[in-house]
Amino acid sequence: MDDILVIIKNSWLLILIVILKLIFDLFKPSIKGKTGEMSVALVLSFLDNNKYKIINNIMLKTGNKTTQIDHVVVSNYGIFVIETKNYKGCIIGNERDSYWTQVLSNNRKEKLYNPLKQNYGHIQALKEILGENDDINYISMVTFSPEANLRFQGRDHVINTPKLKKVIMSYNTVTIDNYTKERIYSKLLSKNIDNKENRKLHIDTINSNLKDRREKVKREICPKCGSKLILRSGKLGRFYGCSSFPKCRFTESAKF
Repeated sequence: MDDILVIIKNSWLLILIVILKLIFDLFKPSIKGKTGEMSVALVLSFLDNNKYKIINNIMLKTGNKTTQIDHVVVSNYGIFVIETKNYKGCIIGNERDSYWTQVLSNNRKEKLYNPLKQNYGHIQALKEILGENDDINYISMVTFSPEANLRFQGRDHVINTPKLKKVIMSYNTVTIDNYTKERIYSKLLSKNIDNKENRKLHIDTINSNLKDRREKVKREICPKCGSKLILRSGKLGRFYGCSSFPKCRFTESAKF
């Protein structure tokens, strides 16, 4: 017994490291996400606060649904809606694919849900909260860590974090006056329901919705309206589109 106590006493640092490693592995996805969001928040903090109003990590409720947005920048030039992904490796995808591919250094491949589709939902929630206004320009942006090699096909902004400020400042046409900008900013702050309980409920709902969506697409059923999916061809290749187009604009890559 004494020998065991001596071993434990002499190995306390190693035991502590092992425990910390287990804790880190358990919370690694959350830690990575928060690190990415903090990096983007730091870049945004260097924008002129007279022209740009920044909200980091906002949760909004529309009807029975909640929407969590990493960053919203309300400016005189539009509303920038930013989804942050702290991923490394090669990121392959286009604006139509439901899932993108992450290729890691050991050639292992992982799937990630198309963040542009996530951001589309975020923008729709913002429009519902703020009301439809044709004069407001919503700019969708997805940022990845500097270590990510982006192979993206599409018109939206899918960029590495260091390029974020430059891309935002490339918009210089005034579409929102100062009064409206402040009113929008204040309204979004007042609608923010972010807290620990709501975050957990939000994540559980997302996982459930994604599972239901995958099952419907496999059966060639549109997850948005329930109509049949039809194989079509476009500039980015073959894809499945909803038979109710243009009433329903759901699309899915033919690679699913």
